[in-house]
Amino acid sequence: MKTSSKLLNVDNQRDHLNLTTDGAKFQIYLLDDNIIRIRGTFDEQFAPEASYALVKTAWADQTDDLLSDERQRVKPIPIDLQQNDKGYTVSNGKYTLRINAEPFYFKITDSKGNVLHKDLPKRSFLQDDLGRNYHYSSMGDHNKFYGFGEKSGKLNKFKRHMRMHNTDSLGWNAAKSDPLYKMIPFYIDFNTEDNLASGLFYNNAHDSVFDMDCEHSNYWKRYSYFQCDGGDLDVFFIGGPTIKDVVEHYTDLTGKSAMMPMASLGYMGSTMFYTELEKDSDQAILDFVDTCKKNGIPCDGFFLSSGYTTGEDGKRYVFNWNKERFPDPRQFVNELKKRGVLLAPNVKPGMLVTHPLAKEFSDKDAYIKTPDGSDDQVDQYWGGDAHFVDFTNPHGRDTWEQKMIDALISLGITSIWNDNNEYEINNTQAQVDAEGLREPIGALKPVMPTMMAKAAKEAVHKHDPNVRPYLINRAGFAGIQRYSQTWAGDNYTSWTNVKYNIPTILGMGLSGVANQGCDIGGFDGPLPEPELFIRWVQNGIFQPRFSIHSSNTDNTVTEPWTYPSYTKYIRAAIQLRYSLVPYFYSLLYEASTKGSPIMRPLVYEFQDDPAVSEESFEFMLGDSLLVANVLDKGQTQKDVYLPKGANWLDLKTNTYYHGGQTITIPVDLSSIPMFLRTGSIIPRSLGLMNIHNDVIDKLNFLIEPSAKAAFTVYEDDGVSNDYLKGVSLRTQVTTESNENGVAVSFKRTGDYQTKVKTVELSVCCPELAPLSVTLGDQVLPRYLNSDKFETAAAGWYFNGEKRQVEVRYANPAAKDYQVGINFNQKDLISI
Repeated sequence: MKTSSKLLNVDNQRDHLNLTTDGAKFQIYLLDDNIIRIRGTFDEQFAPEASYALVKTAWADQTDDLLSDERQRVKPIPIDLQQNDKGYTVSNGKYTLRINAEPFYFKITDSKGNVLHKDLPKRSFLQDDLGRNYHYSSMGDHNKFYGFGEKSGKLNKFKRHMRMHNTDSLGWNAAKSDPLYKMIPFYIDFNTEDNLASGLFYNNAHDSVFDMDCEHSNYWKRYSYFQCDGGDLDVFFIGGPTIKDVVEHYTDLTGKSAMMPMASLGYMGSTMFYTELEKDSDQAILDFVDTCKKNGIPCDGFFLSSGYTTGEDGKRYVFNWNKERFPDPRQFVNELKKRGVLLAPNVKPGMLVTHPLAKEFSDKDAYIKTPDGSDDQVDQYWGGDAHFVDFTNPHGRDTWEQKMIDALISLGITSIWNDNNEYEINNTQAQVDAEGLREPIGALKPVMPTMMAKAAKEAVHKHDPNVRPYLINRAGFAGIQRYSQTWAGDNYTSWTNVKYNIPTILGMGLSGVANQGCDIGGFDGPLPEPELFIRWVQNGIFQPRFSIHSSNTDNTVTEPWTYPSYTKYIRAAIQLRYSLVPYFYSLLYEASTKGSPIMRPLVYEFQDDPAVSEESFEFMLGDSLLVANVLDKGQTQKDVYLPKGANWLDLKTNTYYHGGQTITIPVDLSSIPMFLRTGSIIPRSLGLMNIHNDVIDKLNFLIEPSAKAAFTVYEDDGVSNDYLKGVSLRTQVTTESNENGVAVSFKRTGDYQTKVKTVELSVCCPELAPLSVTLGDQVLPRYLNSDKFETAAAGWYFNGEKRQVEVRYANPAAKDYQVGINFNQKDLISI
């Protein structure tokens, strides 16, 4: 056992600080005014810097060339070392790192002296006799812990013991299973007593464990710990003070979510069933798309399961097309495109030893090697023994990318589904290239699927630099959000999973992965009963990745029309999803620039309300819409907590409620309980049925103006990389009350030529109908007849049932303009 109990030496290098203890050595970097790096090792010297997760550094790194288009190299804040009677302090301006000499430990405080992090004195950093490294942190009585990537259970992970390890978790239980597919060793520590949040990110891809006060020893005060099987204890403190701030600063470090094509927000059809047919799978899928249209169900994509790669021996061979099932892949892709549907074929990085391309990949040095590097590693995979592509090796990436171009992308495919990429290689000493450093797979296993996603992105760009790829990943490490949308793998059909998938997604959002989802209806298990299926779809429409996907165990297929008597509920829910596409796309843009989650836990938006710190199942879509889905069987009424800090409008009954209370509402099979936050703006595309083929030429804004509101609507062409060249449009919409009523202002920035020809406003009017509406200096005509208003090019109408004024006008050419809604009361009877 090695323990750091006493500080022996301090060496100030100005750009960083070197510390030597009687156990480990440490390096301190003040990366910026929000991030402090504490890097420790029990080895004689630090390992070479080689991070695939970081996009912001202040030091040379082995992956700098690989990530040259993503990484920002900054100058760290110079170290101003101050000595005191207990040790030393350094500060980045916002936070002070206190270094206690004996016993040795770190403590981080803010400018007001609040303690945000403190190591456990006398047990701060240690290495056990098995070579596992530990970092112990002190804990108070009011801590909540969020994040940790893809995890089961409720949102707050207090009293949880969690393993960080990628595994193929078929049929996982969303309330209890651990570990799952992704490894993101980051969490947010929210002290509810001080109302302060901070975070810790451990830049270590070895298998590891977080224990958040599950373990208890009577000889120590309360603590949590991180334990890893190897590598440095490379911990980044992430400052707040709000949860929003922590997420933004964490994604400054590991990257923002990729700006996917707009069509990625549509309904993605999927099932394993069609690709397992004996023949004519292509016709079955085309029929699925046509049946969607016949039923009035929008669909923009199809995830093609791996059965399309099946060889003559019945095994799956990546990049191989089964010609019985898909006789003309190019024509199939084109037929889908005509229908406004993208194809996302499944690819897997394990190549069976019987694969026709196995030797070619070996000859090109594309595989993970045996521990001594002398041969290609072989291990168990789906279908038998397989080699594994090494995505930390440029030869592996190049070979994979070229085969992907030849077999898929050259056919017009721009979407790739990266599956079965957990790299469950039993021998953790198998050798990977690691950009020439030669590391064991145990050190980089979760990095492989992340680099697999990067390789897919590069392959699409090699074929056509201006195509914006749509990538989907099952596994990954911190930073996976830079390349891919993700989903939580092969869940089981159950009421438990429809409910507990929500905090799984919310936790991913707090871990930097804003674009995430779960299979709707359940992947593994029996066909969901009608009520469960309806509730799952009604919940799934709010997930950034929306796909009904199944491999049912009872010879059934989960499809939107599986229960004809209930299809109307499925159709209504999916059409609601499509009406929110402009809102989703703007939220995706926010995620790509600020790191904000799309689905957000209530505590993210309402940190000041103590009642929401444990809420796991209600959530916000963006900052405006509270969703309280029906998640339990047989419910006829539902309790909904409405957070303090806003009032709320029930979008079904048009009833206002004060925040800070629990209400009870009746529910039936059609119910999707949604509450609009006062002071909100939501852009909508009413009537949209296909993102690929339909033009959003009419944009509707749902506005609740009783408090100041602001929202930025983002537009670009939705398909190309022109947005990276600045070809985009951001319209900031704001509302403000004045003596006459409400002013709705529009300010545009950017050069993209919008396709919106008509703008509609649906403005909530809880007390008075407007007296007049103006567009700039123009008075818009009022219509008292709703039928006449429907056909009018411009004007306004008061909808008494919804208590909304509906305004319509041609989209002005001016960069900035204003709509005035006059609520002065007209006296009709006084003289």
